[in-house]
Amino acid sequence: MKIPISVLVVIYKSNRDVLLIERADRAGFWQSVTGSLDAPNEDLAFAAAREVFEETGIAVDRLPKDALQSMHHQIEYEIYPDWRFRYAPGVTKNIEHWFSLAVPDNTPITLSPREHVAYEWLPYQKAIQKCFSPSNGEAILRLFFTN
Repeated sequence: MKIPISVLVVIYKSNRDVLLIERADRAGFWQSVTGSLDAPNEDLAFAAAREVFEETGIAVDRLPKDALQSMHHQIEYEIYPDWRFRYAPGVTKNIEHWFSLAVPDNTPITLSPREHVAYEWLPYQKAIQKCFSPSNGEAILRLFFTN
């Protein structure tokens, strides 16, 4: 069963292009890196780095120490009914913690085909519009307008 605590990581380049990845289980659903904690006591930054590596092949530990930053923001959202089977019975809400990750402009992306089928680097304004989740768009906006 999935733990209803997750991370969202907005990955971006120096020109403010943002990485979006398309879900394998939902055509047309574009998003930033996301994922649930593997254990209730898993460190949030560790979970963010783990999810980034699993979904994009980017090794956070090979980037500058301050590349991964907590955005010091979390949201609670309603889990889509079609995805609730992944959680314990009665779980309907998830708490998502936001992170950002600055990467070099030439960073290669290696998708996990089980989870994602395509990726795009987009100017942040277009990335906000393309995200299927409004809160993902809010995370991108927050990154560039509160830092």
